[in-house]
Amino acid sequence: MMHMKNGVFIMPRFFVAKNQIAKDGAVIVGTDVKHISNVLRMTCGEQITLCDGEGFDYTAVIENISKTQINVKLTDKQKSLAEPDINIVLYQAVPKNAKMEYIIQKCTELGVAEIVPVISKRCIARSPEKYTRWQKIAQEAAKQSGRAIIPQVAQAIHFSEAVLQMSKAETAIMFYEQEQKTGLKDVIGNGEFSQIAILIGPEGGFEPAEVLFAQQNNIHIVTLGKRILRTETAAAAVIPIIMYIKGQI
Repeated sequence: MMHMKNGVFIMPRFFVAKNQIAKDGAVIVGTDVKHISNVLRMTCGEQITLCDGEGFDYTAVIENISKTQINVKLTDKQKSLAEPDINIVLYQAVPKNAKMEYIIQKCTELGVAEIVPVISKRCIARSPEKYTRWQKIAQEAAKQSGRAIIPQVAQAIHFSEAVLQMSKAETAIMFYEQEQKTGLKDVIGNGEFSQIAILIGPEGGFEPAEVLFAQQNNIHIVTLGKRILRTETAAAAVIPIIMYIKGQI
């Protein structure tokens, strides 16, 4: 059973752990068993696509269906074409919970590699404890958008630690509404990089001391233009621009 998307027939996609994959077969367990058998009503002999979460797709033929697992035969393995060549790590100052969920969902769809929640001084949420739910949202968004990896949602870290981590990246950018001169294009130019870390502030923005600390650690301070974007809009606006410059859109 294949499904139509944008005028093209595609096979249903499911993520499996590496230890569920053997040389020429795999075992599907968990909630996907019910989805395949009861929701999609697939039967033996039909094809699905399995993703190992590390960038590879497998064409699989269903061989056996039980209440607890589905056994499939692997007929092909190839590197996924859905993953971008650019590694984007989003450092996101934690906003109200519903906004964070939206950010995780949309940025996963757009191709981000990792999401790191950040606690800055003006964050409303101080000690987020939603990692299990956030990771599930990333997983569902990755599945829906045809990703070959599930972006990792990291444990929250404080602003200073985030900056120190970002300073080790090939390119690191902090977006700040008070910046007047340096734009995104000034920093990323013609896209001669393969890794970039971006930092988005909370609802109340960054404090000047935080901006100074970032500058002292070689983080580029960049404006997003003359209009101030909401925190849940900023990353979803920036990522497609980076992808376009890198020829990934």
